[in-house]
Amino acid sequence: MDPTPARDAVELRVHGISGVSAERILDHPMVVRVAGDRHAGFFRPRSGSGAAGGAAAGVAVEAYRWGSLTAGAAVRTASMLLLLPFMLSNLAIWMRPPGRDRWGLLGILCRLLAGTLTVTFVLAIVGVTLDLVGWQCVPYPGCRAGRPYLAWLYALPSGPRLALLSVVPLIALQVVWAIGTRSTRAFEGFGPSSAQHTTSGTDDLDDAGFWNDERTIGWLRQIHIALGVGTLDVSLLAGISPGGPGAPGHVVQFAAAVGLLVLCVVLLGRPVPTSTAQSRRLLRPLWAVVVAVTALCLGTAVLAGARPSGSGKLPGYEGAAAGVVAVQGVLLIVLTAVTYARQRGGRHRAFLRGLGTPILAAAAVSIGAAFTASLVYRTADILDHGDIPDPLRPNAPVVGPLEPPVAYWWAALAGLAALLIGAAAASATLLLSRRRRHGLAASIIERDYPDASPEDAHRLRLVRETIARSQITEELGPVLLAFLVIATLGLATVALDVIGIGPTQLAAHVGAEGGAAGLVVAYLTDAGVWVISLLVICLLILGFRAYRSSQTRRLVAVLWDLGTFWPRTVHPFAPPCYAARAVPELAKRVTGLARAGPVVLSGHSHGSVLAAATILQLPPAVLARVSLLTYGSPLGRTYARLYPAYLGPPTLVDLGERIGWRWRNLWRDTDPIGGPIFADAPPPRPDPAARDVDIRLRDPRSLTIDPADTVPPPIERHWPYHTQAAYQVAVGELAGRA
Repeated sequence: MDPTPARDAVELRVHGISGVSAERILDHPMVVRVAGDRHAGFFRPRSGSGAAGGAAAGVAVEAYRWGSLTAGAAVRTASMLLLLPFMLSNLAIWMRPPGRDRWGLLGILCRLLAGTLTVTFVLAIVGVTLDLVGWQCVPYPGCRAGRPYLAWLYALPSGPRLALLSVVPLIALQVVWAIGTRSTRAFEGFGPSSAQHTTSGTDDLDDAGFWNDERTIGWLRQIHIALGVGTLDVSLLAGISPGGPGAPGHVVQFAAAVGLLVLCVVLLGRPVPTSTAQSRRLLRPLWAVVVAVTALCLGTAVLAGARPSGSGKLPGYEGAAAGVVAVQGVLLIVLTAVTYARQRGGRHRAFLRGLGTPILAAAAVSIGAAFTASLVYRTADILDHGDIPDPLRPNAPVVGPLEPPVAYWWAALAGLAALLIGAAAASATLLLSRRRRHGLAASIIERDYPDASPEDAHRLRLVRETIARSQITEELGPVLLAFLVIATLGLATVALDVIGIGPTQLAAHVGAEGGAAGLVVAYLTDAGVWVISLLVICLLILGFRAYRSSQTRRLVAVLWDLGTFWPRTVHPFAPPCYAARAVPELAKRVTGLARAGPVVLSGHSHGSVLAAATILQLPPAVLARVSLLTYGSPLGRTYARLYPAYLGPPTLVDLGERIGWRWRNLWRDTDPIGGPIFADAPPPRPDPAARDVDIRLRDPRSLTIDPADTVPPPIERHWPYHTQAAYQVAVGELAGRA
């Protein structure tokens, strides 16, 4: 017989992604907040209004609603779309293979790649302001015609003009800084106390300072701002040097600006200082150099006077754009090799062959390149009065054709190739796996409904299709690996443009011949630019909709729920980690409730990940009165495979042992997200008690119509779970065992 729940037992429900309401979590129309605030709070049914839906006998139900941390503010949600490349770069390091390497070689490579994203961001703004506007458009009457907002710049000499336009990239850096710090104030502030906080940025999920990334972000933010300012300084000096970057009169300035960039790269490669005093000792000289070099460059530009612009791009900008893209490709190749070599040393075959880190890094770099190419090319298109600029079909010389970097031109072509090949790989994967998925679904149906009647044939087909579709998640590996290969090779190919024998030379050669191949290449690259631009425009529309519509805001929040779970340890401009508040807040609430009686921490979907992270933060005295119920959980199916170094099988076994295996996990074959926790656990097998954790629920419960109903039981897939009797039984059992 199941144990009787103790008095004052509480079931604390934690919802999944997309920010559902407290009323839906509790399945009750009248709720009241008992703790927390408008960003994240704890709710219970209003006194005297009845029990929550699915409540077990003798157990009070409470809900933790954290969805407003990611889906609450319209401006915050819309602005986060611009931070997508930074978010993906930060997420990449958490997908590394097991082993202590967080600040080792993999960490250094990820930080360097994140640094190139900041450089790419600054170069995009420089390309629009200094290059297209200040250097190419303003000197030509045809470009500034009808644009009084640009005509007044023509009265300024080229040096002061470029110095004035340099303010725009500085403001852009300030904007992304402000977005991060503003969001941080809304999300964070629940870090450990000084007595608890012994380390920052450790590998252990049970460390009190694991979720507190304030020191790391404060360190990285200063370096990235200095890196962006240094990039601007080098670009400005290149534009005002009459003899080019190597002009004798500007050797000292160039040496200082390049030295600033080198210093930033060196600081990115070293571990985060363990104390605030040490950080200040290193950052004060850095900012002294930043201020001095920037003041020197701006002063030199103001005093430089006029320099004939001539035709073509801002001196040095083409090489800088191509060089950054090429460095990204090379870093991705090295990161892939190091990650693959690291995972081969493990005992188990990793998901995606252990290449999750370079795949996410390639996605971050590709999206960053798409943003940059779209911004630069669309601006050039607008300034060029609608004529699409490219090396094969220049505009009339009287207008003064605007020439964006060829590196972005070829990056767009590589992006189009990655998109097409990825779509082809996805289609092929789904077709080739269809027979296997339907075979698995047929075996499940045969086991669950052995006595199905012929009248249930249509219903059986519907259930089989649902189960087969729920297995698609496991088939995406080849698609992601194909994307990694294409994106990496496409970016690395731009390295040839730096030495003058790559894409630029090829495009000029083909254009000179005037053959059909040149026309095909031109149309393909134009198509690449337009496709990438349309994707970026769709993101902007999504951001605008997020500002206007709460439903769209929740849709965008799904992405941020998944991408901002982990602390920021790579890129400081990434959206803040909401778990930095949610996990400590949950731990504090569970500790308070456990003083009065047993607590069943109940997590649905992504809420089960928050619940697991919370239990790893609880002290032993509290753990004795805590149980865990997960349902629709991606812990075993997704998180253990994507993040093996942090939530792999050893961590899940440790989690079960901490709570004496008072853990039940409900799952369905029709659920596309949730699954068993220990069904695929590799040897050595965990404690025998782990076999009792996973409880499979048949879905639908029956094929036939109940005599008291008018329709057959629905296929419930991912939600709800609390409406089934097995849920109440599990809650009552866990509460009684505590």
